[in-house]
Amino acid sequence: MNKSELNSILKKARTPEPAKEFWEEFPQQVARGLNRERTENIRPKQKPFLRLAWGFATAICILAAFAVGHRRGQVKAKTSTDILANAKVVGETLAMFPNQVRAIVQDERGINLVLSDRADVPVSPPLYVSICDGKHCSSLVTFSGQEIQVAGQKLTVLSDAQGGIILMGNDFAWSSRDPSYAKNDLKIEAKPLTAVM
Repeated sequence: MNKSELNSILKKARTPEPAKEFWEEFPQQVARGLNRERTENIRPKQKPFLRLAWGFATAICILAAFAVGHRRGQVKAKTSTDILANAKVVGETLAMFPNQVRAIVQDERGINLVLSDRADVPVSPPLYVSICDGKHCSSLVTFSGQEIQVAGQKLTVLSDAQGGIILMGNDFAWSSRDPSYAKNDLKIEAKPLTAVM
C-alpha cells in the first residue's frame, strides 16, 4: 500500500459516533470525577498536639527497644565468657576427641579447639584458666604440662597435688595460691574442673 491509497482510505472513513446513551451520561461522569478530586485534595487538619504525642510515643518505644536489646547483649556477653567454666560442655568436647585436646580457647574471635595429631595428651583433670588484661579477656581449658600463648609469650600450665595451678614462662610466674601477683596487671583466675572426670 502506497501513500495515495492510504490517503483515499482515510478520506472515505467516517468519524465514529458515540451512542446516544454516552452523551446522556457524559455530564454526570464529569461531575463525579470533579467531586472525587475535591474530596481527595481536602485533608483534615491535624492538631500539633496529636503529632507531638505520636512523636513522643515513638521515641519512647525506640528507647525501650534499645534498652532491652542492650541488656540482652550484656547478659549474653556474661554467659558466653563462662562457657568454658561449664564442666558439662568441656566433658562432651573431651569425649569427642579422647586424649587429643591440648586446649579449648575462647577469646574475642570465638572458641578454638587446639588438637594434637595423635592421642598423646596425658589423662589428667582439665584446668580452667581465665586471663584479662583490662581490654581483652580470654579463657581456656587445658591440662597440666601443656603450653599456652598468653600476652605474647609461651606459658606452661602446671597443677600441684593440692589442686593449685601454676603458670610458668621465661619472664612470668603466677600461682593460684598467691593470685595477687600477675605481671603486666593481668587478672588471672584458674581452677581445676574436677567434675568433668
